[in-house]
Amino acid sequence: MLLVKPTGGRSWVLRVQVNGVRRDIGLGGVETEARPIVDDIPLEKKRVLTLAEARDKSAWLRKMAKAGRDPILEQQRDRTPIPTFRDAAKAARAAKEPDWSPRTAKAFDNTMRDYVYPAIGSVSVDQIDGQIIEAILRPIWHSKPEAAQKVRQRICMVLNFAQAKRWRAIAAPSEALSILLGDKPQGGNLPAMPFEEVPAFIAKIRSETETVGRLALQYLILTVARSGEVRAAEKKQVDADKKVWNRPAEIMKGKNAKPHSVTLNAPALEVLERADTYASADDRFIFSGKRGDMISDMTISKVMADLPYVPHGFRSSFRDWAAEKMPHIPDPVAEAALAHVVSDKVVKAYKRTAFLEMRRELLDAWGAFCMGTAN
Repeated sequence: MLLVKPTGGRSWVLRVQVNGVRRDIGLGGVETEARPIVDDIPLEKKRVLTLAEARDKSAWLRKMAKAGRDPILEQQRDRTPIPTFRDAAKAARAAKEPDWSPRTAKAFDNTMRDYVYPAIGSVSVDQIDGQIIEAILRPIWHSKPEAAQKVRQRICMVLNFAQAKRWRAIAAPSEALSILLGDKPQGGNLPAMPFEEVPAFIAKIRSETETVGRLALQYLILTVARSGEVRAAEKKQVDADKKVWNRPAEIMKGKNAKPHSVTLNAPALEVLERADTYASADDRFIFSGKRGDMISDMTISKVMADLPYVPHGFRSSFRDWAAEKMPHIPDPVAEAALAHVVSDKVVKAYKRTAFLEMRRELLDAWGAFCMGTAN
């Protein structure tokens, strides 16, 4: 029908039954002036309609009502073309970025670039199914289990985001992937060197040609830090006078990470002095690449390429050593040295200054043990 308001404004209105309830639906204003035909505007998006267009739109909405759909929601639905997986991933990243640390965002980008985009970047996001994802994950499911889990998690996050945006009808095929891939890969991804072997290992790499990678690995072991934290370590974060490495939250693990201070033992300070000889005065990072940028994860891990262990495992080596060789140091102190979350009540129980000093005692003893100079 044509609705004419007292002000003279005119619009088209459709009266239709939806699940037994009468609905009056505004279709748009009335087009009375001659105008060129614009074919690239979908009928449901037009704000002003001719009589013929109003009839066509009414017929379409009646069909939606008869099919059990809500014609108002159908009229409001976003009908933009379905994006490719790459575009959907970029949209998902933009939506999640406020809750992500820079490190998490960069890890997402690297996963997409290295494993996902080459395979399905140009595929419409509504066409991605379990078999397609399995083909991406299968080659790394057992050889790189940690990476495979992250690739799976990030692909599924994008697909679930796409479903929420109505770009695909179903969520990520998590159950299908579990059937196709089998059990979650276990073990092998974080094998730790027995702490008894650590001094000999450090002596070995110190006897070999010195490189930035070997220095970074020693620093990782001596500070029981994560690889990403060592790679992102900047010169300005180190207070040599206080013998402390002040790590900002953005290089720590987890979106709710907090800044963390690491006490530096003597061998760690020595490594910093050696690393400084490989960096120019303008370099930002402690362990810099050839162009002054952050070194890659492979720069550290390749030092251990011929061993059945990984750099991250030294955190476990340290924890076992602390439990066996430093029993007088409370467990929360060792956990704090690893930057694990420790209740503030525990810290207060030991007094904050004493807690830091106990961490220093622990890491000083660890440094002496690693260098083979412990009493």
